[in-house]
Amino acid sequence: MKATVALILRAFLVLSVSVTPLLAQAPASQQEQPEFIKQGQQLMREGKLDAALALYRQTLQTSQDSLPANIAAGSVLDLMGQGEEARQYLGKAIQVADTPERKAVAQRAMAMSYAFEGNCKKTVQYEQLVFNYYGSVKNFFQQGETADEAARVCIDSGDLDTAYHWYEIGHETGLKEPDIKPARRDLWDFRWEHAQARIAARRGNQAEAQKHVAAAKAILDKGTNPEQQPFFPYLGGYVAFYEGDYKAALQDLLKANQNDPFIQCMTGQTYEKLGDEQKALEYYRKASTAIAHNPAAAYAVPLAKKKLASLAS
Repeated sequence: MKATVALILRAFLVLSVSVTPLLAQAPASQQEQPEFIKQGQQLMREGKLDAALALYRQTLQTSQDSLPANIAAGSVLDLMGQGEEARQYLGKAIQVADTPERKAVAQRAMAMSYAFEGNCKKTVQYEQLVFNYYGSVKNFFQQGETADEAARVCIDSGDLDTAYHWYEIGHETGLKEPDIKPARRDLWDFRWEHAQARIAARRGNQAEAQKHVAAAKAILDKGTNPEQQPFFPYLGGYVAFYEGDYKAALQDLLKANQNDPFIQCMTGQTYEKLGDEQKALEYYRKASTAIAHNPAAAYAVPLAKKKLASLAS
């Protein structure tokens, strides 16, 4: 029974927290999901968040200690901009979690709830608990990913010093993995250069940013991590945007992952800077419909909805 619950959590989080390290243990296609999770996910994909929330609440009427249902309800409420109510469900999830692993899943969901409000400090508070859990089981890769996730929320919220601190911790911790392979080392080095470039760009230090962009490209050109290729045009677009070169930013952003709500939102912001309000609205609409419970959606959904309201008025 306990193993089944763990699989259900991972299956649900495939949709809700796309970078959750627990998911690496088994592909979603091999996991058995309860019917209410399947139905809720389908409703969310159709944009019917109210119906998904009603379904999760219905489940909780008979199974109030259901960890997946509490996390699911909290995640939907965050997407709806109702963070305070979301955290009542996520707090319940933390309370009822009966293993350290499941508690870490719930704590991570709570961290993301605060990310939807751009609250770096509270996000870090809960990510630190998840980071500590992975440390206790000596999973250095997932520790590093957790640190990077906290850093991502902080850079998006504008707390650049805290972002730098946690990206540095993520890099250092990831490299502690025993018998680390050269490709894994390159991955952590690429992420670290990527992060430093973005932070330098946000600080207005163009020369520093370009130095780290070049270093990131040199690592990527080794060919050891081809799956990271889409993150390079994202980096180029990000740096160009904060340098004020919006035409160059647009060229790169359109080469990045077009299904990423963060990229969609940045593309909308770039079109807005270029004076193309209709194209900006098109991309903000896409970003506003994201249904993940992760840093990209936490940044994009609230901002896109605000942009849509302001530009439509």
